[in-house]
Amino acid sequence: MSIIEAIIFGLIQGLSEFLPISSSGHLVLFSKIFSTQGDFIFFSVLLHLATLLAVLIYFYKDVIDLIKHPFCKKAQMIYLATIPTVVLVLIFKSFVEDAFSGALLPFCFILTAVLLVISQVLSTKSTKKLTKGGAIAMGIAQGIATFPGISRSGATICTGLILGYERNETANFSFLMSIPIILASMAYELLKGFKQGFGQIFAVPTIVAFIVAFVAGLFSIKFMMWAVNKLKLYWFGIYLLIVGVISFFVV
Repeated sequence: MSIIEAIIFGLIQGLSEFLPISSSGHLVLFSKIFSTQGDFIFFSVLLHLATLLAVLIYFYKDVIDLIKHPFCKKAQMIYLATIPTVVLVLIFKSFVEDAFSGALLPFCFILTAVLLVISQVLSTKSTKKLTKGGAIAMGIAQGIATFPGISRSGATICTGLILGYERNETANFSFLMSIPIILASMAYELLKGFKQGFGQIFAVPTIVAFIVAFVAGLFSIKFMMWAVNKLKLYWFGIYLLIVGVISFFVV
């Protein structure tokens, strides 16, 4: 892996992890474009760690509060959101792994695009507070978003907006509820690595990709928090429609 490829993959992970455009989908798409060979489990784990650090640093006040009060209302809602996500991941595990071949990628990109447009049409400037029921619904959306091409942040934020919850709180919760899922993903990939071997480890490119993913992650979180209030989400949908069409010819 070259330094240029590492920068590109770092940017893809950092930006698309939090923007509603699917990081896993873009990683699959670009791995096809670059004809990337090998099972880069350690590389993937490091990129996930970079984006996790971005979330922890950006929302450090919320994270500290959750650590101090592990049974507060917000913590309970994160637990509730995590349960359906884990259940759906376990149910569809084999289907999701097969989907990383790229066969469903164009359709998943287009599905996310449609969801973004629908949420923009149906959402209002609501002041409705997020409920435990809403947290469960967002958790279900997060579970479905394990398929590459379906954006985790897009699915969860759109679900909250369609249900009429306040935009900032919905976006804030979407990012916080990603923490246990990113941790679980890292643990799974590490376990898989110990069983199957970590493949090639590209020392310098991996370090470069980690730094790029971390910086890009911080930027994309800040941008998405702004975009939820100021930017029409269908612009992301238009982008994904274009990417979806392109992916028909790539995967």
